[in-house]
Amino acid sequence: MGKTPYGAQQRSLAELMLAVAGESVTVMKKNAPEQAMKLKRQDEWGLYLEFLKVMFNLTDRISAFHIPIKDQPEFMNGLEDAVTIQLKTVLEPAFGSGVDQSEIMMTIGGAVAESRQLYERYRFSIAEDSKAKNEMFDVFGGRVAEALGVSGHPQITSAATLCASAAVPAITAILQGDAPPMSTGMAVQPTSASMTHMETASAPQNPTGNEIKLISVMSTVSGEEVETRWGLHPRFRQDLTQEEVQQLTKLMNRVAKILGERYASVAFSDEWTSWHKAGHA
Repeated sequence: MGKTPYGAQQRSLAELMLAVAGESVTVMKKNAPEQAMKLKRQDEWGLYLEFLKVMFNLTDRISAFHIPIKDQPEFMNGLEDAVTIQLKTVLEPAFGSGVDQSEIMMTIGGAVAESRQLYERYRFSIAEDSKAKNEMFDVFGGRVAEALGVSGHPQITSAATLCASAAVPAITAILQGDAPPMSTGMAVQPTSASMTHMETASAPQNPTGNEIKLISVMSTVSGEEVETRWGLHPRFRQDLTQEEVQQLTKLMNRVAKILGERYASVAFSDEWTSWHKAGHA
């Protein structure tokens, strides 16, 4: 990829997108542990790509507010190249010189093409809540649930939507030339998913000192009642616009309801009687 005025932003976005995709796959597997055990590496890679597809779409929408219209096609093409290069870098520790960049390029190119086919039809502003926006995220969440093998699972679709939506402030910050992606608290940890035809999963990186809990969810039990609360890191809340806070509040209220119900079913089961005092959802 040659030098462009947007090279630094494209590299930062590529790192962020891979980090979000990898972390999101982990979150999905934790929300459906039994199904996660049945996943093959190709299935996990497909799940990873679903998050990359929606990330390309979200970045395209947000970039419209920060990149001149005449530069947008070139910017998105450059981002596609940056993601390809970054993914090759991530996979190299496991595969060495055996990583086929042309195969990665074809895979990412196919993901971008499918992203356009799936999501460009929905017309909405990323900063506003709208029927079209909700419909797109519903389609995305449905595809994630299907890729995980639990079609229509409401907990998975909601969690997938939350993961994708939570990246919007970080994407915006990069395009504004502000904070780098690591400030979002997302560690760059590639998923264990491997590319089709690749036999070994990439080894995750384990950076230290750069992980921050931005959102916490706590469930407590009092008698026969379960209370589930959530909160934001104060600095993270300050960085959000009013519209982003409203959107995140709506999503987290849904997540807290799902987690609270799940925690209640576990907390009041015979096997977990000893956990009735308090615990994390």
